[in-house]
Amino acid sequence: MIKSNAHKYSISAMCKVLQIPRSTYYYESKAKESTDEITPKVIEIFKVSRNNYGTRKIKVELKKAGYIVSRRKIGRIMKQNGLVSNYIVAQYKPMWINVMNQKLLMN
Repeated sequence: MIKSNAHKYSISAMCKVLQIPRSTYYYESKAKESTDEITPKVIEIFKVSRNNYGTRKIKVELKKAGYIVSRRKIGRIMKQNGLVSNYIVAQYKPMWINVMNQKLLMN
């Protein structure tokens, strides 16, 4: 409607009449990268890392390959495909638990 009457009236006047912001008229949505293109790459990086890489390291590897993807999106892709990284088991165990057990044993 605005484009068809642009030669008669100003765009800002027509936007006021239609009660829409002028920026809406000029807005062009950005093309989003499809997850179909990224999913195989995430799975490949995960398998090459022997199931060790999480979202942060996969994001770095994708960035090296020229893809800009958020960690959240990588996490969703991993969850959909059932990819869970191997977590490192904590090597340090706090001492205070042993002290508490010894006190209980002494009583």
